Amino acid sequence: MVFSSISFIYYFLPVVLVLYFLVPFKFKNIVLLISSLFFYIYGEPLYFILMALSILSGYLHGFWIERAKSGRYAKIPLISSIITSIGLLVIFKYADFFIGNINWIFKSNIPLLRIALPIGISFYTFQILSYTIDVYRGNAEVQRNFINFAMYVSLFPQLIAGPIVRYTTVEKEINKRSHSLDNFAYGVSRFIIGLSKKVLLANNLGELVSVLQNTREKTILSFWIAAIAFALQIYFDFSGYSDMAIGLGRMFGFHFLENFNYPFISKSLTEFWRRWHMSLGTWFRDYVYIPMGGNRVSAIKWIRNIIVVWFLTGFWHGAQWNFIVWGLYFAVMLAAEKYFIKKILSKLPSIAAHIYTLFFILLSFALFNSDGMGDSLNSLAGMFGLLDVPFSNDFTLYYLKSYGFTMLIAAAGSTPLIKTLFMKISNMDTLRKAVNIMEPVMLVLLLLLITGYLVDGSFNPFLYFRF
Repeated sequence: MVFSSISFIYYFLPVVLVLYFLVPFKFKNIVLLISSLFFYIYGEPLYFILMALSILSGYLHGFWIERAKSGRYAKIPLISSIITSIGLLVIFKYADFFIGNINWIFKSNIPLLRIALPIGISFYTFQILSYTIDVYRGNAEVQRNFINFAMYVSLFPQLIAGPIVRYTTVEKEINKRSHSLDNFAYGVSRFIIGLSKKVLLANNLGELVSVLQNTREKTILSFWIAAIAFALQIYFDFSGYSDMAIGLGRMFGFHFLENFNYPFISKSLTEFWRRWHMSLGTWFRDYVYIPMGGNRVSAIKWIRNIIVVWFLTGFWHGAQWNFIVWGLYFAVMLAAEKYFIKKILSKLPSIAAHIYTLFFILLSFALFNSDGMGDSLNSLAGMFGLLDVPFSNDFTLYYLKSYGFTMLIAAAGSTPLIKTLFMKISNMDTLRKAVNIMEPVMLVLLLLLITGYLVDGSFNPFLYFRF
């Protein structure tokens, strides 16, 4: 079940909300737990057992870590927690990648396991690790109530695609949280805005990307259009999903942290990664980069730290070499920015810094959006005219004209322009009342339009299910 579906919007969510607000507070976490387990079982009945085992492991490791914290062997339960969680992730997400590479290197014939990727495993694994590590560090109290811990890990708004919600972020709200009409209204508004990003923009851009990738009439221009469209698609797909998750969390009294902050307005790749998928970036920063010494080490060790973090970031996204190369690409670029590109950019007009950033981001998404390294290299070659294809043709121009308006709307929506304009209008005394009346009307109209798309349309993928 995905958020952008009729079954979720008009059946699952209304039933959960009614049950949640009917019961006393002491039963609200039970309602959320049962609802979240149903939500997961609906899509992954078999791998529910794996998630349940992961939850039980995290819960028991928390107690073990607390008991051993002041002892001589305090790190043993922490190491056990890390090995258990990462071990399950490796088996179910990366086993065939390792087997395939071993077969290729040693010319062996070890059969692949062909295990289907459990939805959400990358996200809930990192949430469990954030809990056990923070309990070890003394940043979080051990959660003694199993229902509360299981609810934290399986909470359906963020279960299958994040953002990665750390235990310390919602620790107090698990046990005590407030509900208000303002919070609920904000949650509904945020959910509909995220749903609009996903259905009206990301899905339409995805159709364009699919057409351009699968056609035999490729051109240099079509490769660039596909790269731009995919960059906007994945942004609205994932930021839209994050908006929906944050909105749903607010409906139930949780305050999840923001996951995107207009990354395409960045003036450097370093800034881009402070604005893109922030929950993942800060997770690697706090649990990998800083423990290795961060930037308070020698230049050689800092480069090592950057390579390790970005290798893991790429590998986290998928068990293919193009994801690893994608991560290492950013490691190289970020190191280059630190030592000499940043000095050059500081002397250039800001528009040049924007162009530089967007150019290398588009190249990175050409690496990212492919089926292996061969496909990645083919896309990059096509973008730079190294394939035997024309610059443009009637097919490319037709689709550029057909989707050009959608791309322009998406480009504007990826900046603070629309939000800033709306806030200025809202703050004008003469228009404030009109805006207060029109805002809910517009949200209802958006929901009706989205419903029409979902009823009539079949193209409704979600990119981050791959990870």
